[in-house]
Amino acid sequence: MKNTNKKEENKKESKQRKAKGYYLKKVELIIDVLAILIVLGLIAYVLNTVVKKVNFVEDNPIATIEIENMGTIKVELYPKYAPNTVANFIALANNGFYNGLTFHRTIPDFMIQGGDPNGDGTGGASLSDLNKGSDDNYAIKGEFIINGFTKNTLKHTRGVISMARSDYSSIGLATKGYNSASSQFFITTADNSNLDGLYAAFGKVIEGMEIVDEISNVEVETREATSDSNLTENKPINPPKIKSITVDTKGIDYGLPEVLEPFDYSSYLMSQSYNQ
Repeated sequence: MKNTNKKEENKKESKQRKAKGYYLKKVELIIDVLAILIVLGLIAYVLNTVVKKVNFVEDNPIATIEIENMGTIKVELYPKYAPNTVANFIALANNGFYNGLTFHRTIPDFMIQGGDPNGDGTGGASLSDLNKGSDDNYAIKGEFIINGFTKNTLKHTRGVISMARSDYSSIGLATKGYNSASSQFFITTADNSNLDGLYAAFGKVIEGMEIVDEISNVEVETREATSDSNLTENKPINPPKIKSITVDTKGIDYGLPEVLEPFDYSSYLMSQSYNQ
C-alpha cells in the first residue's frame, strides 16, 4: 500500500512539474513576443521620426506680390532669420500699405527696390500704417550681423528679399543707418555676397523670378550719374506698379513689429550748422 501511494504521489508531482514547466515556457514565450513587439515599435517610431525630419517643411508665411501688367511674384518669408522684419513686412502688406506703390529703382544683375510711398527712395511708413494711431515715421532694428544680430545668417543670393536702409557712412555715421529701415525692400537678381551681414535679408522668391528679372531690365531715365537734374539714375521711366502685396501667414499671428524712433538726418545737419 505504501509503495502504491508513493508511486501515485510521484506521478502527481511529475504532472505538476510538467504543468509548471509548460506554464513557465508559455510565460517566457509571451514575454519574448512582447519584447519583440516593443523593439519593433521603437524601430518604427525612430524610422517615422527620421522620415518626418527629412520631409519636414517649415510652415513659413508666403507673400504674393501682384505686379500690374506683368504677373505674380511669390516670396517665402523666413521669421527664423529675421522675426521682427518679417512681422513688419506682414503688418504693412496685410494693411494694404504697398498697394499702388512702385519699384522706383532697378538695376540689372543687381536688384529691384520698392516700397516707398514717395516713389523716389526718400519715404517710409508711419505708425498709422501699423494701425498705431500716429502719423510719425518709425524704423525697425536692423536684423543683420554688423548690427549685433547674429541670428540672421541668410545670404544675399539671387532671389532674396531684404530691407533697404539709409547709409550715413560717408559722413562718419554708419551706425545711424543700421536701424533706419521701415518699408522699403529690395529683391536681388544676382548673388551679392557684399551685402551679407549688412542688410536684413528675410525671405526668398519661390515663384515668378522671371518677373523680377523683367522689372530689373525696364527702361530707366539714365544708368549713370548725370548733371541733368531732371534725370534720376536707375529710375524707371514707367515704374512697375505693385498692384497688391498680401501675406498668407498659415494661421500664425506674427503680431506688430517692435519699432524705434528714426534718426532725423535733417535735424542732425541743423544742429551741426548751429554748433559751428
